[in-house]
Amino acid sequence: MKNSLKQILMEQNQFELIEFLTHYQPFDIAEMFGGLEPEEQLMLISSVPKLLGAEIIEYLEPELQYQILHRIKDSFTSELLNEMSSDTIVNLLLSVHPNQAKKLLAFLPDDYRLKINTLMSFEPNTAGRLATVDYIAARTNWTVDQTLQHIRRVGEEAEIVSYIYVLGIRGELVGVVSLKEIILAKPGSKLEEMIQGDPISVPVDMHKEDAASVLSKYDLVAIPVVSKESRMIGILTVDDLIDVIHEEATEDIQKLGGSQPLTEPYFKNSIWNLFRKRIGWLLILFVAEAYTGTVLRHYEDTLSKQIALSFFVPLLIGTGGNTGSQTVTTLVRALAMGEIQFKDMFKVFRKEVSTGFFLGITMGIVALIRSIFLGVNLHIGSVVAISALFIVIWASMVAAVLPMILHKLKIDPAIVSGPFITTLVDGTGLILYFTMAKIILHI
Repeated sequence: MKNSLKQILMEQNQFELIEFLTHYQPFDIAEMFGGLEPEEQLMLISSVPKLLGAEIIEYLEPELQYQILHRIKDSFTSELLNEMSSDTIVNLLLSVHPNQAKKLLAFLPDDYRLKINTLMSFEPNTAGRLATVDYIAARTNWTVDQTLQHIRRVGEEAEIVSYIYVLGIRGELVGVVSLKEIILAKPGSKLEEMIQGDPISVPVDMHKEDAASVLSKYDLVAIPVVSKESRMIGILTVDDLIDVIHEEATEDIQKLGGSQPLTEPYFKNSIWNLFRKRIGWLLILFVAEAYTGTVLRHYEDTLSKQIALSFFVPLLIGTGGNTGSQTVTTLVRALAMGEIQFKDMFKVFRKEVSTGFFLGITMGIVALIRSIFLGVNLHIGSVVAISALFIVIWASMVAAVLPMILHKLKIDPAIVSGPFITTLVDGTGLILYFTMAKIILHI
């Protein structure tokens, strides 16, 4: 596929090139784009219609986007930039050097440049920074006929035409009317008569993950972003927020594995960067795990009197760690989805302890059976079984509380990862085990 494209570019046959590209989506073309030589890339972009060229560029990395826009003719750069979505332009301008961004901004019309600068002024990872200004707005006193004429004029430049955002005289968001409602309404009907209830919107300073949650909750294709004065800033579209959900889920998964999240795709990270992302938590966990050895040394006398107790150390601490990891993973996801909040801590605690009780009984019975098969006496088997029960309950308690507290403190609860909770439960589980042994075996 890539070789075929290279061959067509070498022949400089524009008609054949357009015919070849009609079989692919812009994303697919962008995938092939990265394998072309710089001159071939410029040739391709210069040969396709500007709308297709802009769509291809939108899928490229900011560095490559700038290289293309910088090397083509100024007039074509201006055309491509004005066809690109505003959120893509913002991301590009914030990713390159300020002087390079200034050059690109000069290609935008004054009013559009002002909007782009406004979006760039918002904090990173907020709804305002992610918003696009390519939406269709209308006035409250417009009729359906007027609105349809306006849609025909500006609809091609809009990110979506599914919703029409109705604004007041100061640019404040008054309501949202769907295109379906407009098409089915009588021509003389006014938009203000079609507005039902307060519009669903998100503030500019809302975290992008929370904005994605709102969009998902109401099953919208796009959601308006407003200022503190309720003025319309832009919209967040479902495709952008799917990327947000994907990024956040990836970040949480990597944190749950006990590693700092990667900011670039895997193969774009060097060995040194992977080392740097992992070594910090690995050292912390290593030092924390060292106290397990301290616990074992403290109970050295107990072990020397009943050496069979050592047979079950890996089994019990592994069970505690696995129980904690299960609980943490469930609660971190529930917190991320907004299913539980800090105020639900008691209910969550009670639910997890109850679940841990039944899990502990089951694991205790299995541990007792295991001890019988190993041929140890029934007293030690009882110690192992009772310890398994209490360790599972203890792990459930710790794992239920920590994520909730961290979430309340505005700390990502995903950092209470599987390795972290396992390390925490290991030593405390051993203390429970040997304390139980000393009580039951009288040693």
